[in-house]
Formats: sequence, structure tokens, C-alpha cells
Amino acid sequence: MILLSSGALAFEDVYIEQRRTIKTVLEYADKVFTYIFILEMLLKWVAYGFVKYFTNAWCWLDFLIVDVSLVSLVANALGYSELSAIKSLRTLRALRPLRALSRFEGMRVVVNALLGAIPSIMNVLLVCLIFWLIFSIMGVNLFAGKYYYCVNTTNDKVFPINVVNNKSECLNLVNDSARWKNVKINFDNVGAGYLALLQVATFKGWMDIMYAAVDSRDLEDQPEYEVNLYMYLYFVIFIIFGSFFTLNLFIGVIIDNFNQQKKKFGGQDIFMTEEQKKYYNAMKKLGSKKPQKPIPRPTNSFQGCVFDCITKQAFDIVIMILICLNMVTMMVETDDQTPEMDKILYWINLVFIILFTAECMLKMISLRHYYFTIGWNIFDFVVVILSIVGMFLSEVIEKYFVSPTLFRVIRLARIGRILRLIKGAKGIRTLLFALMMSLPALFNIGLLLFLVMFIYAIFGMSNFAYVKREAGIDDMFNFETFGNSMICLFQITTSAGWDGLLAPILNKREPDCDSQMEHPGNNYKGNCGNPSVGIFFFVSYIIICFLIVVNMYIAVILENFSVATEESAEPLSEDDFEMFYEVWERFDPDATQFMEYSKLSAFADALDPPLRMAKPNMLQLISMDLPMVSGERIHCLDILFAFTKRVLGESGEMDVLRGQMEERFMASNPSKVSYEPITTTLRRKQEDMAAVIIQRAFRRYMMRLAMKKASTLYKEKLKEGLRDPDKDVMVISKCNENSTSDKTDMTPSTASLPSYNSVTKSDKDKYEKEKKRERPKEVDFLNRNKK
Repeated sequence: MILLSSGALAFEDVYIEQRRTIKTVLEYADKVFTYIFILEMLLKWVAYGFVKYFTNAWCWLDFLIVDVSLVSLVANALGYSELSAIKSLRTLRALRPLRALSRFEGMRVVVNALLGAIPSIMNVLLVCLIFWLIFSIMGVNLFAGKYYYCVNTTNDKVFPINVVNNKSECLNLVNDSARWKNVKINFDNVGAGYLALLQVATFKGWMDIMYAAVDSRDLEDQPEYEVNLYMYLYFVIFIIFGSFFTLNLFIGVIIDNFNQQKKKFGGQDIFMTEEQKKYYNAMKKLGSKKPQKPIPRPTNSFQGCVFDCITKQAFDIVIMILICLNMVTMMVETDDQTPEMDKILYWINLVFIILFTAECMLKMISLRHYYFTIGWNIFDFVVVILSIVGMFLSEVIEKYFVSPTLFRVIRLARIGRILRLIKGAKGIRTLLFALMMSLPALFNIGLLLFLVMFIYAIFGMSNFAYVKREAGIDDMFNFETFGNSMICLFQITTSAGWDGLLAPILNKREPDCDSQMEHPGNNYKGNCGNPSVGIFFFVSYIIICFLIVVNMYIAVILENFSVATEESAEPLSEDDFEMFYEVWERFDPDATQFMEYSKLSAFADALDPPLRMAKPNMLQLISMDLPMVSGERIHCLDILFAFTKRVLGESGEMDVLRGQMEERFMASNPSKVSYEPITTTLRRKQEDMAAVIIQRAFRRYMMRLAMKKASTLYKEKLKEGLRDPDKDVMVISKCNENSTSDKTDMTPSTASLPSYNSVTKSDKDKYEKEKKRERPKEVDFLNRNKK
């Protein structure tokens, strides 16, 4: 309803009287909208309570706008719609779009940021006013009443000083076309001086103001060319201090306010150390990614061959080179080129279209239905189709739409894909990253700017639609229609030519304008402007849009560029995490988000620095104490957490932050919740070592039993006289063999960690010492029995 009611205002232009049907529809629509908004307000009074309703600033805004519509509706019903006061009040309906501020989250965020900056902005505005007051008073003392000149109204030429020297001579001229005229922008009073200084500070029309000052003489004297040269200093000094310094304070204040609000509402940024910020940023990056299932290689041999070809990095680089060459051929085109050149460029372009079509076909053959699951492939497909259509229907498309060359230029965007592969393009990637980070904020600011332009366009149509066409107002730049008003306001937003648009509005009496001029199609008379309303309109719009809103773009881009630069200097960047998941796809082709423990060493070695852990790396991987689930598998986030912590370093302050981040990752990765860890790599190693110790102890125990049994049997044989020297030697060698094999088998194949010494070293040393003590006793026992 707000959008419809606001859009209806855009149709109330100078031609509305000639469109009776539209006017009638708009009148009924205005009544309906007013009734609906009144009903909404009454319902809110019931829901919130009458008193509580007025405690909300947005409700106050709605109340005032509804009241304006209600008063206008009542005045129309009573027949007082032509009163000047009612007409002025109706212009306030232009504020109706402001109701959208509370409904759109993006604009509300920007407005809240601006409201927080208002105290600082008002301080800067006060400094500017005080600083400019000095120059305005100086200007009044130097130039008040001295900007008048005698002009021939027939040809708008100024009389030379040898013909007219002062005001009295001008008025006494026999020529009736002579007029003693003042410059519209002057220093006759402090207020006019402020307006003149604003034009000088924004560098619009300031040369005319400066030349008038340099040519000025005394009161009621005709100006003389550069008779007052030292007045150049006045304007030079003001531009340095009043423009370069004071106006740029707006940018500084807005940026500083953004930083303060970021610290105020950012929360963690203030209370975190530099190391914690690095860790937090790394966690934020890795948490936004998940392993993707790679496109499976086709089983068909031909498709498989093509698949292997198009998935190589060299293939992408070749395509990018072709795109650049295609751009070069487009740059060669000129307006006056010969037919032979046209033919050559046509065939070259045809070759490029064939090559890009072939690329598209090869990818579709090898990737099958997966081709359209990738955004860049869809982009390529659309560009190829448009290029083919543009080649066959170039004349038709160029006549009714745009040049087909534009379709091919769009392909240049694909070069952005290759920037990540070029290490030297890190600075470009940083700039692009800053731009991408700025897009949401820039979009919100753009919405706010459009809203302000919309309101001022409606206000401009209501007040300046019939202003005389002169200076900057013509058949294109005027306030007669909504579209033309928006064009004028966009021009003012860039501070370009606003002095020319203001000049006709400053005409308030004859002979500068005609107050009785009739306009065909409606009852309005006159083409004079309203200087006070016009000055307020332009000055307020320049302050809001040019000095504040547009500078918010600069503040956002600078802030995000600073963030992007800091992130690019951090130990772990976005590219590192993308590389991690690209390598992960090779080890987890089904995108299960888990990896077998046996593959972990090869995976760590396959990564790029700084996450890479070159072989031999089992000792480091085990010491990371990675959680393992059933089937000896490890989750990708657990591995990435451990590798990230290894790069950023150990710190006890990270435990709480890690817990918070893990909760966030659990929510974004539900698959991890269903697999609770049952052990860790460190515990697994400890279990292996415990098994080795148990096996060693068991074998030692069994060997003792065997030796004891053998000793008993041997003694019995000695008593029976069944002694055999050869068997004695065999028993001794067998004992030695068992002892050696026990030492060999019980030693783990993987070297134990230093942290395991407390578990393994004491038992091992005790076992070796016991072996050394027992072996001589066994040999002595056998030797005695031999004897």
C-alpha cells in the first residue's frame, strides 16, 4: 500500500489536467489509501495503546503523514483545495514514501546508522557555518551591492565602461532596453553570501561569482575587467580552507562514526586480542564452507577423455587467453573502418564464436546434467547463445535493441575466475573482495538515496513544474514530470550543474519572469519561481545526498577495503580454505564429510602451505588428538580446526571461542551431530601401545612357563639317564631365538611419541633389565646340567 500510494504521486505532473481519467483514478485512489492508513493507525492505537503508540518515533512519522493526507482530503471535500495554504500542505504528501523506512530492514539499518551519526554531522555542520560565517561577513563587506551591472536586455550584452560608467548613466540611456541588473548569486547579505560560498565550495558556478568580484568597483559603478585583481586571494583562501578542509570533514566524521558504531555493536571486536581476532576470522571463514561432492568422471572412455581435458587448469587458462584475444579484436573496431577490415573482423569473431561454442559443447558432453549445476557454466551458455543469435540477427538486434558486441563484452567477466589461480593477482583479488563485501551495504545506501530522490522529485514537481525554461532548465532537465525530476536530482547528487537549475527558480518578479503566463491544458498561471523554497530545496538536498549519503559510499568502501586488506595479511585466507576443500574432494569423492584415518597422512601432504604438513607427518597428526568416530574416520571440520590451530598457534584463550564456533558449525553441519566421537588419534596410539605392552607381558609370562616346564622335564630326563648333548644345544639356541623374536615383535613399528614415555618406557626398561638378568641364569643352569 505504501508503494502504491507513493507511486500514485509520481503521476501528478504538469500533464495531469489533460489526462482526466488518470486524474479521476488518482483522486479515488488517494481517498482509498487515506482511509486504509487511518484504519491502520486506529488499529495500532488499539493494539499498542494510545499513549504507547506515540512513544515510537516511526509511529510519529506515520501519524504526521496520515494527518497531512487527512487534512488534504477534508479540504478537497469542503472545496478549499485551491487555497495556497492547502496547496503547500499537499506538497508534504511527498513525505509519504518515508513510511517505507520502517518496513525495509536494509534502509532501516542505514537510517539508524545515520541517526547515530547526526550529533557528529551537526558538529561538523556547525563548524562549517561558523567558519563560513567569517568569509560571508568578509564577502558582504567587500562585495555588497557591487555585483550590479548595466546590460542590454535585447542581446544580453554588458555595456562597456566607456559607454556606461555607473547606475545613473545606465538609467538615463535613451535605449529602453538598458537595465541595471544584479547577479543572482551575490554577497548583498550574509544569507546570500552563504549561498554564494556553497556554490564556490562545490565548484559549481564559482568562476562567475569570482569574476564578478574581480571586476567589481564601488557601489552603483559599472564593473570593469579585472580591476580588483587581489580579490582572487579571497576565493583561493576560501577554497583551501572552506572547501578542501571543512567539507571533507563530513567524510572523516562519517567514517569515524561507522568505526565507533562497529565497536559499539560489534561486541567481540573490542574485547578480543589480536591473536583472538585472527582465530575468530579464520573460524568465520572455515565455518562458511562445506565439502562438496565432485562431479563424477564419466564411465564412457570418450567422455572420460574430454572430462580429463576440461578439468585441467591449463584448459581454463587457454580459454581465458582466448577471451582476452577476443576483447582485443573488439578494441580494434572503429567507426570509419574499411569494408575489408569489417570482413576480417567478422571472420575473426566467427572463429572465436566457434571456439567458445566448442568449449560449451565439450563441457556439456563430459559434465552431462551436472553442467547446469555450476553458475559460471550457465553464464557461459547464455553468452554463447546470445553471441550466436547476435551473429545471425545483428542488423535486427542493433536496430531495435543494442549492439551484439555488448553480448561478447560480457564474456570478459569470466576472467575473474582465473584471478584465484594467479598468485600475483592477490592485490586485485583483495580489491574485488572489498567490492563484493561492500555490495549489500551499497545496495542499502542506494535504496535510501533513491527514497530521498523520490521524495524530492515529488516535492520538485509540486513547486517548480512551471518555472521558466532558462539557464539549466530546458526540455530535458526540468521538474515537469517525475522522470525529468529524477534526472535533475541525479545531476545534483553529483553536484553537477545545480547552480544552473537554481537560477530560474530565483526569478520572482518581472521582467525576469511572467507572473501572468498561461499554460495550455491547466489553470496554472505564471512561470516565476519561489526563491526561498528553491534555496531550501537545493541546499537541503545537497547536504543530505551529496555531503552525507554519497560520502557513506566512500566510508563503506574504505571500511571494507581495510577489512579485506587485514584479512589478506592474515595467516589464513579464504583461498587457503577453498584449497582445503578442493583437496578434500579427492579424498572424499562421496562428500561424506569424513576421512579414513589411514588417508590422513597423504591428505595432509597434498595440501598447499600454510596448511600443508609434509611427510613424515604421522607424529604431528597423532599429537593433534583428532576425534575419531566408528570406522576409524575423522570429520573434515575437526581436521580443519586442528590444522588451523597449528598455523595460528596454541593459546589457552582460544578454548571458549572454539566452543562457541563449534556450536555454530554443529548447527550448520547437522551431519556431524549424528556421529559422536568414540576415540581420538592420541588415544588410539595409546591403545596401540597398551596392546603392545600387554602382548609383551603375556609372551614373557608364557615363555617363563615354557622355560619352567622345559627345566622340569630336563631334570626328569637327567634322572632317567636320557641326556642328549645335541638337544641341549638346540634348547639353548631356541631360548635365544625366542628371546630375540620377542624383542623384535614387541617393538612397535611406529616410533612412540615423547608423551607416551610415561606409559611405555618404564615397563620396557624393566623388561629389558629382567631379560638381561634372566639369560645368564638360564645359560648357567643348562651348563651345569650338561656337566
